[in-house]
Amino acid sequence: MISEWIRGLPKAELHIHIEGSLEPELMFALADRHQMTLPYDSIEAAHQAYQFEDLQSFLDLYYAGANVLCTEQDFYDLTWAYLQRAQSQTVRHTEIFFDPQTHTQRGIPFKTVITGIHQALVDGQTQLGISSCLIMCFLRHLSAEEAMKTLEEALPYQDWIVAVGLDSSEFGHPPSKFSAVFDQARSHGFLTVAHAGEEGPPEYIWEALKLLQVARIDHGVRSPEDPKLMVWLKEHQIPLTVCPLSNVKLCVFETLKEHPLKQLLDAGLRVTVNSDDPAYFGGYLQENFMAIYEALNLSQQDLYQLAKNSFLSAFLSESEKQAAIAELESYMYPNRQ
Repeated sequence: MISEWIRGLPKAELHIHIEGSLEPELMFALADRHQMTLPYDSIEAAHQAYQFEDLQSFLDLYYAGANVLCTEQDFYDLTWAYLQRAQSQTVRHTEIFFDPQTHTQRGIPFKTVITGIHQALVDGQTQLGISSCLIMCFLRHLSAEEAMKTLEEALPYQDWIVAVGLDSSEFGHPPSKFSAVFDQARSHGFLTVAHAGEEGPPEYIWEALKLLQVARIDHGVRSPEDPKLMVWLKEHQIPLTVCPLSNVKLCVFETLKEHPLKQLLDAGLRVTVNSDDPAYFGGYLQENFMAIYEALNLSQQDLYQLAKNSFLSAFLSESEKQAAIAELESYMYPNRQ
């Protein structure tokens, strides 16, 4: 059965916002822990509320939900819940985004946020066998000055953070707004990634590549609008961390059948599949793979290539990549000697 085959397919996830994995059940548990009142009468009512029309309406819900995250234990529990789900779907490696400004603006110390997440990732390696990296994102709707302050707060924890990224609403907030912040981050040795070309135009992808010098583009689904960009992405094998269910939920595309993932893959681009904010978008990695398999008539070879791309695109050493790909190939071709 293809769904079970997909579940067992070794894979990496490179585009997951940990705050976006906050399921209503955990939200209620944390609210109860802190004796907080939620704007929902029940868990089912919260599930019903996870409806939105565009990126901004989603972000409004996303930031409201984050209010229940207050202590190191809360951030640990959030991350641990995601890791357990990931393990059940044969995710071997994950690179997690976190948004410290969402929390520091509420008075939650940076240390509280990162310590809880980091400890869960350490336990995920030892207890679940999932390797991981942590990527700190700047909220692009806030100022570049606030992003620079957040970067300074992160420096004492640099050993725990592999890269910096850029997320939140693209409209009116081009990557160029954060050029100085990313220059500073690279000077400290951070790798860089950025959300671009989801609701924003292909020009934002060019800015992320040229000005922010990113190693990966998060989303990038508007790349086909610019043939020269498509050539560049193929020649340089710049990874695109695509999130199919998210793109449809946010009305970037009306249906999955319109999604360009197959087009990007057939064009030789290094496309990967990811879940983005799975609690809000209706699926983790398994569900995203299954949805595109059905909607885009993908072959098992296509699914294998997407999984292979995820390891090739990860911030792993070459030996770690090759070990992961060897396991993947054994799964794909079990009868090879």
